[in-house]
Amino acid sequence: MTEKKKTALVTGATGDIGQAIVKTLTEAGWQVLAHYHANQKAADDLAQTYGALPLQADLSQPGAASDLVAAALEAVGHIDALVNNAGVTRDGMLMKMTDEDYFTVMNANLYSAFATCRAVCRPMMRQRRGRIVNMSSVVGLMGNAAQSNYAASKAGLIGLTKSLARELAPRNITVNALAPGYIDTKMTAILPDEVKAKNLSHVPMGRVGTPADVAHVVAFLLDDKAAYITGQVLSVDGGMAM
Repeated sequence: MTEKKKTALVTGATGDIGQAIVKTLTEAGWQVLAHYHANQKAADDLAQTYGALPLQADLSQPGAASDLVAAALEAVGHIDALVNNAGVTRDGMLMKMTDEDYFTVMNANLYSAFATCRAVCRPMMRQRRGRIVNMSSVVGLMGNAAQSNYAASKAGLIGLTKSLARELAPRNITVNALAPGYIDTKMTAILPDEVKAKNLSHVPMGRVGTPADVAHVVAFLLDDKAAYITGQVLSVDGGMAM
């Protein structure tokens, strides 16, 4: 009898880090369900290149996470891992930040992860195994000017991770968070040169991280070799948050 292929649901799969996660997990033998919000072309490319199954949802909306997980279960029958990677930014100084800027970021970054974790808890508990990785940020550990909403959402993910890890540990389900630092993505590529230089000056390793640097740590945390690691925040930042 052929063993069932391990399946991973990756949210925000069409971003730079998300695509790297899909690539790395596929190469490690996972079947990936690639969530996307609006970039259908990128999702279709992931399907064509890596055999990922695209699933669309606006996870900031109530009920969307439950529907997404239900669609994933209908498609593949089981979910072995969840990687909450979806997120947005709406940067600005707090005194000028609007309620819309705040709630857009909190809903997309924190509520979506909460709701998706909640949706996978029951099926993972029934199968008595699972892996959850939440994508926080070095900003959630250190803070950053003009990113109070983003920092709050990423710090909230750390609290969510640690609390859920305690709840699910008895069922052999691990829950961990990653805190990427200065990573080479489309989001950081548009920064002014002086901001890039300042960011790099805070990285002891002296280089910008790559999406693959993050993806390889995700793959490790989902592997059976990481079965005794839970409730942790792993910084992938070249020493930035030491």
